[in-house]
Amino acid sequence: MQLGFVGLGAMGQPIVSRLLAQGHSVVVCDVNEAAVRTLVAKGATSAATPMEVASASETVLVSLPTPDSVRAVALGDKGLIHGTRMKRYVDLSTSGAKTMTEVATALHAKGVSSIDAPVSGGVGAAASGTLAIMVAGDRATFSALKDLLTTIGSRLTYVGEEVGHGQSLKLINNLLAATSLAAASEALVLGRRLGLGLDTMLEVINASSGRSFATEKIIPQTVPQRTFDFGFRTELMHKDVRLCLDEAENLQVSMWLGNSVKQVWSHAMTQGGGKKDFSAILHLFEAWNGVQLGKAANDDSGAAR
Repeated sequence: MQLGFVGLGAMGQPIVSRLLAQGHSVVVCDVNEAAVRTLVAKGATSAATPMEVASASETVLVSLPTPDSVRAVALGDKGLIHGTRMKRYVDLSTSGAKTMTEVATALHAKGVSSIDAPVSGGVGAAASGTLAIMVAGDRATFSALKDLLTTIGSRLTYVGEEVGHGQSLKLINNLLAATSLAAASEALVLGRRLGLGLDTMLEVINASSGRSFATEKIIPQTVPQRTFDFGFRTELMHKDVRLCLDEAENLQVSMWLGNSVKQVWSHAMTQGGGKKDFSAILHLFEAWNGVQLGKAANDDSGAAR
C-alpha cells in the first residue's frame, strides 16, 4: 500500500521502519531532517510539506506530540487538507477527542474519512509491531485499514463508530499509567526509608496485588541502573493527564485522585523535567525524602542516601 506518514519522533520512526520492512511504500515528512534522512535511507520517499504527502498518498498516518501540531499538520496552510489524493486519515497521536473531532469534521467536508487510532506500548512495541491500538471511526474505513494496523499493533480494539472515542480511551489509559507510576515511586521511596531494598520490594510487589505496569516494566527497566530511558517524555505524559482532566471537567465529572496526580506531573514540569523520560518522576519523590533507589545506592539494603 502507498502510504503517507507525518511525524517521525520516538514512535513515528520505528513505526515507519516497520511499515517499510513489511513492503509498504511510504512518503514521509517531518521538521526533523535527520529523521527524514534516516528513513529515506531505508527506502522511504520524502516530502517537503504535509500537503505534498496528501497529494502522493491515499492513506496518511500521523504521529504527533500535541493537539496544536495535529491541527497544523492536518488543517494548516500547507496541511493535509490541501492535498489532492488523500482519502483516509489515521491519527496515531494522543491529541484528545476535541482535536480529533475538529480535524475529522474538516476533512470529511473534503471527502476524507478519518479514524483515531492512538497507540500504547512504547518505543519497543512500536519497533516490534506489538502496540495496542484503540480505533474509533467509520467501520468501513476501519475494515479497509485493519490489515495495515495489524502490521504495527498486535492488540487492536475497535472502540466504536464515534470519532474521538479512541482518543478518550487512550487518555484514560494514560491517566492510569501516570497514577500508577507516581504511586509506585512514592511507595518504593517509603520502603527505602523503612530499610527495604528495591529488588526485594519489586519481587514481592510483582507477585502480589500491588503490581502494575509501572512495577513490572517501567521501574525495573529504568531505576536499578538509573537510566530513566523508557521512551516517553515527561512533557507528553503531563499533556495527556491534562487533556484527560479537561475532558472530565467539561463533563463535570469529579476526579479527586486525577487532579492530585496532575499536580505531581505539573510540578515535574516546573522543575525543568519536561524533556526527561517520564520514569524520572521518581526523582521528585527521592528528593523530597532524601533517599535514592538503584545503582547509586550501592546495595540493596535500603539505607538512606
